[in-house]
Amino acid sequence: MPAPRTRPATVLLLASALAVVGLGPAAAPASAATVPVGSGSYSDTRPPGTSGPTTNTGAPVTPKVTAAARNRPVPTNDWWSSLAFQRYGDNPYSTPMYGHPLTYQATAGGLDVGYPTSPSIVGDGRQYEYAHKRDLTIGLTGLNSPDTKADDWSDWTVTPYWSDGARTLRTTIGHGSPFVYAKGSGGNAQVTTAGAPTVFADQGNVLGITVAGHHYALFAPTGSDWNVAGSTVTAGLGSKDYFSVAVLPSTGALATFKKYAYSFVTGSKVTWGYSAGASRATYTLTTEAKEGTERGTLQALYRHQWLHTTDPLTSYTYVSPRGTMKVRESASFTTSQKASAVLPALPKSNGVDAARLRGYLNEVVNAADPFSGAADTYWTGKALGRLAQLVPVAEQIGETGVRDRLLGLLKGRLQDWFTAGGANEFSYDKDWKTLTGYPASYGSDTELNDHHFHYGYYVYAAAIVAQYDQAWAADSAWGGMVETLVRDTANPSRTDTAYPFLRGFDVYAGHSWASGHQGFAAGNNQESSSESTNLSAALVLWGSATGDTALRDLGTFLLTTESESIAQYWFDADEQVFPSSFGHDTAGMVWGSGAAYSTWWTANPEEIHGINVLPVTGGSLHLGGAKAAIRRNIAEMERENGGPAVEWRDILWEFQSFADPGAAKAKWDAGHAGYTPEQGESKAHTYHWINTLDALGAPDATVTGDIPTSAVFTKGTTRTYAAHNHGATARTVTFSDGKTLSVPARSTATGTGSGSTDPDPDPEPPTGNTFQLRGGGVLTTATGGTAGSDTIASGGGANHDGTPYQPLVYEVRDVNGTLTPGASTAFRLQVDAGTAVGLGQQARVSYDFTGDGSYDRTETYHYFATDPVTGWEEYTQARGLKASTGTPADLDGGTVRLEVWSAIGNGAARLQTGTDKSVLVIPYS
Repeated sequence: MPAPRTRPATVLLLASALAVVGLGPAAAPASAATVPVGSGSYSDTRPPGTSGPTTNTGAPVTPKVTAAARNRPVPTNDWWSSLAFQRYGDNPYSTPMYGHPLTYQATAGGLDVGYPTSPSIVGDGRQYEYAHKRDLTIGLTGLNSPDTKADDWSDWTVTPYWSDGARTLRTTIGHGSPFVYAKGSGGNAQVTTAGAPTVFADQGNVLGITVAGHHYALFAPTGSDWNVAGSTVTAGLGSKDYFSVAVLPSTGALATFKKYAYSFVTGSKVTWGYSAGASRATYTLTTEAKEGTERGTLQALYRHQWLHTTDPLTSYTYVSPRGTMKVRESASFTTSQKASAVLPALPKSNGVDAARLRGYLNEVVNAADPFSGAADTYWTGKALGRLAQLVPVAEQIGETGVRDRLLGLLKGRLQDWFTAGGANEFSYDKDWKTLTGYPASYGSDTELNDHHFHYGYYVYAAAIVAQYDQAWAADSAWGGMVETLVRDTANPSRTDTAYPFLRGFDVYAGHSWASGHQGFAAGNNQESSSESTNLSAALVLWGSATGDTALRDLGTFLLTTESESIAQYWFDADEQVFPSSFGHDTAGMVWGSGAAYSTWWTANPEEIHGINVLPVTGGSLHLGGAKAAIRRNIAEMERENGGPAVEWRDILWEFQSFADPGAAKAKWDAGHAGYTPEQGESKAHTYHWINTLDALGAPDATVTGDIPTSAVFTKGTTRTYAAHNHGATARTVTFSDGKTLSVPARSTATGTGSGSTDPDPDPEPPTGNTFQLRGGGVLTTATGGTAGSDTIASGGGANHDGTPYQPLVYEVRDVNGTLTPGASTAFRLQVDAGTAVGLGQQARVSYDFTGDGSYDRTETYHYFATDPVTGWEEYTQARGLKASTGTPADLDGGTVRLEVWSAIGNGAARLQTGTDKSVLVIPYS
């Protein structure tokens, strides 16, 4: 956060009953121990006179969990954290929790459930919210619990627990789940509705009711019978202890939901991976069959998910603050996206005058205090980030002396913080299992806010140091402390007993949350999404610099996922999320209930528009993927501001450069002489950034390299390819359009690419109807690619005939074409199973006629059984069409997608790419 997190009037409307009261320091234990980590250390006790997590009255607070969960690290900063963090002393249950499509609030009698479908506009038009409003309460007869605790949790589900001594209730709820799964003892199942329900279906143990215009289904054990008495609905459980409730997309969906009503979700897990320029993730629910044998379930996917999955979806949809959610009938689904680019810095270009840049650099390194008086974790982090950005820039113009002075400043301040016992240190809280930096700020201590914002700067700065000094970054030196900060903020381990899994990042929501306690009527919130992606980009750079590819790939997954969420939920890139009544083109803050055109500390339009941009680094290039949204954003800022930016002009110039570098440079040229840089910026960096993009062009997210630290820039018809090689030997980076770039060891290289004879290898819109497959999930009409192959994942011994399973996905967008009468889809795919026996590869071709994200026609072909002899075999459409949906039609800005997967077998296979031997031919001219 760039300024104190006080609540402006607009935000107070969302949390009027939850105003912050002043915090007082809590007493620290008498003695502290130092925990050594390589050359560094942290303390196991916070410094005297400081506070850890507290209630709003300043009383110390510990996690509110059951005995079964007492030794597990609590995932603070989540959508449900108020269950475990009792921020407000008079509320031992929870504040509203936004799971989507359902909303929840724990009370003495059980779980209040709502399904808000109509937005309200509040705060003088500055906020939209789908606020939680109770439709019904799920409980047990007579239940009156003194509190609610967190009993269990997984990646995006949680189980609240109630007990009043005589009755015990557990419910499992989660993102994307239309079901609430309940287990209770000591009383009958009870559902209390907000008004007298209308019954539309009564099947004894299955009851369909309508409450406040929303349709719900109640499922009791077989043999039970629901009884409706006014607004109270009960059913005896007999010898059973389970029942479930679901919100229905329509009354006609009851039969489908009944099929899965007794398949209780017991856990949720995401897995991720990176290869050939693509980041893939699989989201899986584990289930338990309470009756029968059904183990499947229903999941509602957010927009950022269904835009990037080829898995079949039903026609069912739900309303949410994030736009339409689409329902999948399965316990898992997979997404695949072109990976977001990351560079240590923009590359060298002829647009930068070395003498001028040298002068700006000297202003920074020769300042009396290069850290500008920073003392707490946040402002120290900002200063570290500002200096770290300039290290590669200084090297580009041969200023090795300045580079080394900057590195010395970074090392000195990092080592100071990475050593316990001084004026600043990191301290571990064993109750909350978190590492807090002192001096703290903005509730990073008392509320566990913003750790990902603060520590991301430290990891980023350390990654830049590691790029030049690997010995410094060793675990036995200072790297161990960097890894400890990573464990606190973005821990990839679910078995680590010292820190929770991915503390701040909500894997299903697709972005991070800032509040540690989630104690607001509007749920959790995040303002500076760009400071969240700063941590993810830092993980990519740190993992690349230290050879930790697992951490690098985690950072790629986090950055790529959140970049789409930012585009959709903060910038409304497709104009399909914000309600039309909201009237804004950007949100400064995203809440569980909606979004707000505001910040925590000011209503100034410059900060509202800029807070989700800073810091601008080589990890910000993903912003260039939504150029139309940037133009709308800048235009609105200038309207609201009464003219161009004044206070944060450098941040907003840089933001504009992602879409229109020439316009940004014109503003720099006109206004650079008389402005004060934003506190995380410098004239050196802003000058280098704006003039480099003016020379190279804006980031081009349509093309990716086969390492995360690569990027493409386009100016007119010229593409410039850039990559940084952290490795000790030279390597060739291959891009998804077939171009290649040779990159020396430990260096950044740029070029117009080689390896393709076509001067425009990926025309947009594409021309012709024959598409080659390229690594990274690309279909292109270009020829002359470089031969390669992608790995088709094993089918795991299961039968996936007709249903894509971990498919390779190849896609081309913005396709225009007239359907050729009598023609049909054709393909020629080179596949090889090596020496594996019993394998069969399968293909599906899908057409989205208008590019709206919904596939209008799919064609699934019979699988091809490969032989156990090494060598390419040819799989074509001649195997025959197994199934199809939809009627062919013309393409108008449409999308064509090819999926290839293992239908049968227990081994991996290969699919050839980059040649005219693996092609898809569509029936269009």
